[in-house]
Amino acid sequence: MKRLFLTATLALATLFTFAQAPDLRRKIEVTGTAEQEVTPDIVYVSISLREYMDGKNKVTIDQLERRLQKAVTDAGIAKEDFTINNVSAYNYTEQKKKNPDFLASKQYRIKFRDLNRYNQILDQLDPKGIQYTNVESYDYSKIAELKRDLKIKALLAAKDKATYLLSALGNQVGNALDIQEIDNEQFPQPMYRANVMMMKSADAEAAPAPSDIDVKKIKLSYQIRAVFEIK
Repeated sequence: MKRLFLTATLALATLFTFAQAPDLRRKIEVTGTAEQEVTPDIVYVSISLREYMDGKNKVTIDQLERRLQKAVTDAGIAKEDFTINNVSAYNYTEQKKKNPDFLASKQYRIKFRDLNRYNQILDQLDPKGIQYTNVESYDYSKIAELKRDLKIKALLAAKDKATYLLSALGNQVGNALDIQEIDNEQFPQPMYRANVMMMKSADAEAAPAPSDIDVKKIKLSYQIRAVFEIK
């Protein structure tokens, strides 16, 4: 029994010694970077409609909404890309009872894959019922594939860097011992220009402002830190 215990103790001691042994392999640590500019091909635009008085008659939010829905359908926007963002007053009925002159407003969100359709929709809307429009956010339809490709390019760039640095000393790159992503992922806001349409006063002639959304390219950059063995 004592002999068995001694054998087990020696085995554990040997494993502990190997675990504590320093890694004497020669290594090189480098960082690779890959960048690419892209133009966002998806833009989210919000449109706010508001009731208004046409003489003694009120143009209701339901009337304005039906016109917007038709314009969206005519522009070929998918049903799931047109949503309601917010209603100005959840207690619309109560507000109307308290104040007959209360004018409700409603905000909508449209996902555009073709910005030419933005102008097409605005041309069909009642300009007096438009409170404002603005760009909310944007996206890129192939962002997942782009991220993957850039990270691979960053890793290959790290290996290339290690290769030419070691070749200057007459050494070669061995196996990769460690690979880490540097967490600096970001999707910066592009510069864009959007004319905001505000509702004109009742006594002023309301006409749509010329819409102009100019989405510019953004740069995506990824870094990979890699450790290679030196042959």
